[in-house]
Amino acid sequence: MKWMRFKIRTTSAAEDILVSAMTDIGLYGAQIEDHVPLTAQEKEEMFVDILPDEPDDDGSAVLSFYVEEAPDGTLLLEDNSTDSAALSGGSLYSASQDGSEKAARKVTPEAMKKAIENKVKELKSFSDVIGDGTVTIEETEDIDWINSWKQYFHQFWIDDILVIPSWEKPADTGKKPAVTFHIDPGTAFGTGAHETTQLCIREIRRHLTKDTVLLDVGTGSGILSILSLLLGAKKAVGTDLDPMAVPAIKENLEHNGIEQERFPVILGNLVNDKKVQDEVGYDAYDIVVANILPDVLVPLTPAAVRALKPGGWYITSGIVAGREGEVSEAMREAGIIGISEIAQGEWRCVAGRKPRRFQAQ
Repeated sequence: MKWMRFKIRTTSAAEDILVSAMTDIGLYGAQIEDHVPLTAQEKEEMFVDILPDEPDDDGSAVLSFYVEEAPDGTLLLEDNSTDSAALSGGSLYSASQDGSEKAARKVTPEAMKKAIENKVKELKSFSDVIGDGTVTIEETEDIDWINSWKQYFHQFWIDDILVIPSWEKPADTGKKPAVTFHIDPGTAFGTGAHETTQLCIREIRRHLTKDTVLLDVGTGSGILSILSLLLGAKKAVGTDLDPMAVPAIKENLEHNGIEQERFPVILGNLVNDKKVQDEVGYDAYDIVVANILPDVLVPLTPAAVRALKPGGWYITSGIVAGREGEVSEAMREAGIIGISEIAQGEWRCVAGRKPRRFQAQ
C-alpha cells in the first residue's frame, strides 16, 4: 500500500489550529515534529537509557498528513469533510473492505495540495502565528515498522550469557552458554546490548544467590529480572510507569519458560507514590536494581533503600561518566555503605550495601 504525505511548515503555536482546520478537507491525525521542550512528566515517562540531546526550540514545526493512494494515483478520502467544495476535481464513489456501502471521495494529489494551501492561506488572513505555511508532498510506502527493525538486532553475548531474539536460532560457535536468554524486546524497550544493562547484570551476578528476591525499578521489558531468575534468583518484582511493560514482560517470560507468579509487575512511581511504595514493601529485597538516569536515581534512592533488606545491595546504572558522584552522594545520604563505582566505556554503575543494623534516614 502506498500513501501520499502532505507536509506543512508552520510554527508550534499553530499546530492545534492547523490540525483542526485540516479536518474540514478530510485530513485526520497529524504527525507533529517540533522542538518544544519536554515537560517533567514527559521526561519521566520516556523509557530510554539516556534522553536525547534536542536542538533549541526555535518555534518551528512540521505537520505531516497521510492519505492512502489508489493504484491509479488518486487519493482515497472518506467523504465526511465539511468543506467538500474545497476539493475541486474530486469524484464520489462507494467502497469498503467488508463489502458494505461507504461514501468516499477520490481526488488528485494536486487537488489536495491546492486545498491545503487554500486552507493555510485562509488561516493566515486572520492569524499571525501560521508562519511559513509551505506545503510539500511526497510518496511513501506502507512499511511494517514494527518488524522491519528486527534485521538490525541479532544474538550477542554478555560474558557467558547468550542473548538471542525470539526469531533467531543459536549460532553454532562451539561456545556453550551458562544461560540462554530469549528476548522479544518490541519497539518500546531495550535489548540488553547497552553498556548500562551489562554493568547491572555483572553486578547482580556478584551478589545473587538461590534465595535472592530482587526489585527491578523501571523494569521495561524485564531484562534484568528475567536474567536474574534464569541465573537462579528466587523471585523478582518489577515497577514501571509504562503500561506497555506488562505485555512485553509477559511475552519474554513465556519465551524463557518462567511462570508469571515469579515476576509480578507493579505500575506506578516508586519515587513519590506511597501506594506503590506500600505495595512494593519495606525491608523486603536482597537486591534493588535501577537502570534509569541520575535525575531519577537521586530522588529514587531513599525509597529504594527503604525497600532493601538490611545487608541488601542497591545497584544503579544509566549514569554517564561525570555524574556518578551525584548518585554516590545520594546513596551515602540514604545510609548506603561500601559504595563502589564500575565503568564500561562512557557509562558507570554505582552500587552499595544497606548496613545490617540500619538506622532509617
